[in-house]
Amino acid sequence: MLSARQAETLESVALPLLAMGGALLLFGAFVWAGGKSPVDAWTLLFKGAFGDWFSWQNSLQRAAPLMLTALCVAIPARAGLVVIGGEGALVLGGLAGATLPYVVTPPANAFGSALLLAAAGAAGAGWIALVGLLRQRRGVNETISSLLLAYIAIALFKHLVEGPLRDPASLNKPSTRPIADGLLIGGIGGSDIHWGLAFGIVACIASGLWLFQTPSGFATRVVGGNARAALLVGLPGTRLIVIACALGGACAGLAGGIEVLAVHTSANAALIAGLGYSGILVSFVARHNPWAVMPVAVLFGGFGAAGSLLQRRMDLPDASVLVLQGFAFLLILASEALRGRLFVASAVSGPVRGAVSGLSAGPLPSRPALPSGKWPTHSSDEGLS
Repeated sequence: MLSARQAETLESVALPLLAMGGALLLFGAFVWAGGKSPVDAWTLLFKGAFGDWFSWQNSLQRAAPLMLTALCVAIPARAGLVVIGGEGALVLGGLAGATLPYVVTPPANAFGSALLLAAAGAAGAGWIALVGLLRQRRGVNETISSLLLAYIAIALFKHLVEGPLRDPASLNKPSTRPIADGLLIGGIGGSDIHWGLAFGIVACIASGLWLFQTPSGFATRVVGGNARAALLVGLPGTRLIVIACALGGACAGLAGGIEVLAVHTSANAALIAGLGYSGILVSFVARHNPWAVMPVAVLFGGFGAAGSLLQRRMDLPDASVLVLQGFAFLLILASEALRGRLFVASAVSGPVRGAVSGLSAGPLPSRPALPSGKWPTHSSDEGLS
């Protein structure tokens, strides 16, 4: 019989796989309802995502920002927050990276690129940290505030790009001034895969190490698992929550900066492509595990890359892959109802039955008295809930 820990691990892998399998079946039914072959659609999905080296390059290029925007959801989720405003942090990060040359003239080399990316990360960090502060200081729900702040960020982005920061040479497509060639991020080994993929992988690995291997990461997970217990043992919940939000926002802002330096070469409306919202799905499928974010981001990057092939071969809209993503998101949310009821329940029921049968019919032991004295508290955590 599986131990409870083994059963929990198996369940955390099985439920997302079952949800993705169900999403593919529903997508096949959707294609069949439109008079197309589901088998052809599934085949083209695989070929367009991972069929050859060209497909792999497209998939990995699309996966890079998804890794970073997924971390904007995954890291705060470990602190008990549901933050879905990564799109706002991404566009502000891209805007900050594109407009830094308006203020200072960075050197046209790797150091200058690092300055632009640092500005992008700082903009995203500050924007999502505001979500944590609003929750802790004013009790504002983080899901609502992060979503509304995303709309504000997008409106601010459009106003600045189409107004004060617009390059006069951008006639048909309002944009900021182009980034200097020496500041752009090139491909890895001459391929179409830019160095943003390396940033995403490093960020996922570092986030996982911080959450699972450091005392502060453990404290953050304690706050997310039981905020009241964290308060009783004296953990600075407000500080940890704001830090988690800032780290997640920095990742999303970095994604925006990378998109500007590696893909668009300036800040324009193409940056508002829903990558922040796709990161929500990636994080939920990965169960908010930064290490699992990497393969899931590659999978969904592949789905996005396959959209054009479905359009050419089957006359399906390029956005039809969004239907697949929608099915996946719905089934992932529905699978939460089964969490702890499949393998874990069967693994735990045996030991529990044995323990219950071994209880004597005598009186239950009295509950020990609590020690005298006050529990440690922090005035900064009065809003912890």
